[in-house]
Amino acid sequence: QVQVVESGGGLVQAGGSLRLSCVASGNIFGVNTMAWYSQAPGKQRELVASITSGGRTHYADSVKGRFTISRDNAKNTVYLQMNSLKPEDTGVYYCNQDVRISNRVSRNYWGQGTQVTVSS
Repeated sequence: QVQVVESGGGLVQAGGSLRLSCVASGNIFGVNTMAWYSQAPGKQRELVASITSGGRTHYADSVKGRFTISRDNAKNTVYLQMNSLKPEDTGVYYCNQDVRISNRVSRNYWGQGTQVTVSS
């Protein structure tokens, strides 16, 4: 069994910062791509940022220059540093990890989500 747990959400004023963390635990050989998604009320879940096992990153246009994704492979953890936050960044942030559960098999896991609220 693999569990993925996020932490670090909260309420912050516009212009402020938050750091999200997400750790995978359980029967893990390693993790391929790690990613963060956000879902605003009444909208679909959207990709915010991703990072491959080799460290290649991708960002949504709306967060480029403000958010930074990073990972610690030894801890199976991915981080999202969010600076210069805007009210439109408000939503539930979900972590997604593509976990290798054996030498040949990978499975995709989602965390439960953490709320980020940015007040104007």
